[in-house]
Amino acid sequence: MRRINYILVLLLLMAGLAACQQEPKPAVKPIEEGKIWSVEKANEWYKQHQWMIGANFIPSTAINQLEMWQAETFDPKTIDRELGYAQGIGFNTMRVFLHSVAYGADPKGFKSRVDQYLTIANKHHIQTIFVFFDDCWNPNPKPGKQPLPKQGIHNSGWVQDPGVREVKDPKQFNVLKSYFQDVMSTFKHDKRVLLWDLYNEPGNSTKHDTSLALLTKVFTWAREVNPDQPVSAGLWAWDFEKLNAFQALNSDIITYHEYEPDTAHTRVLQLLKTHGRPMICTEYMARTRKSTFQTILPILKKANVGAINWGLVAGKTNTIYAWDTPMPQGGEPKLWFHDIFRKDGTPYKPEEVQFIKQIIASPRVETTK
Repeated sequence: MRRINYILVLLLLMAGLAACQQEPKPAVKPIEEGKIWSVEKANEWYKQHQWMIGANFIPSTAINQLEMWQAETFDPKTIDRELGYAQGIGFNTMRVFLHSVAYGADPKGFKSRVDQYLTIANKHHIQTIFVFFDDCWNPNPKPGKQPLPKQGIHNSGWVQDPGVREVKDPKQFNVLKSYFQDVMSTFKHDKRVLLWDLYNEPGNSTKHDTSLALLTKVFTWAREVNPDQPVSAGLWAWDFEKLNAFQALNSDIITYHEYEPDTAHTRVLQLLKTHGRPMICTEYMARTRKSTFQTILPILKKANVGAINWGLVAGKTNTIYAWDTPMPQGGEPKLWFHDIFRKDGTPYKPEEVQFIKQIIASPRVETTK
């Protein structure tokens, strides 16, 4: 899930200053102003929760969302064990990707497995952020047996949701709507679900603004369901002007991704804080890019921003390898890109796990104004 360089953050800030000297453009407004949560409601909701910290989770035995959720490969034993690793270091939140193709093959069974996952997570005192749609990686998801991992290749089997054909064809939107609203309606009052992340990295995989049509529909569908939980779609590419404006102004809670070092991350945080809404960083931590637990978590805790890193247990997703540094020969990279644990629960870096435990236990120092 590739990132935009820090320089784009600076360009965005410069563009904003330049805009102040130009004629104002028509403001982007929420699609349904009466249904988006007020800033006051959003902040009151956030106050009711402890500091949110956790990981993007897929069991180590699954290469992608389909292998996680399809009946033949759903693996509650591994899910239980690996969420136990998370609980053991104090994590209380997991971000988990769903998939419309897995639902389409078996709607009733899919929802039953989602419920089973939530039961396991709840046993470990973990709430879940569910992700619906996703523009990242392979463009043609197919049900059934999934491919084996490509040696040394980051997320070689991860699949977009929906595929390229469905994103470009509005006629397919009714099928996606049925899936989306059925799942959300089933769990709209479920306290085990923390938040609905409607669309991961819209515009990725060179889709850019073509994803705006589906993104708009998704927020409309969510407002029709009107769940108890907040809804959001995370900002991630700072030069995607239309998408960024739409996502920020239609989200109850501001979520975002940032894999750059501490200085760049701080600039993004300062920019997004201007919305006045609670914030959760739903993707960070890439060791070779100097985004680490030791450098980023203190910033997020001080600002009371949720912290969800990419990766829990190294497995079939191959996310110990970097996006842009494949190792086709295989073997363990000198420095892991993502992930915290080996399959047996041994920490990759014991000092990281110790740091995570310490910062969770430490009191939060209020940000001075």
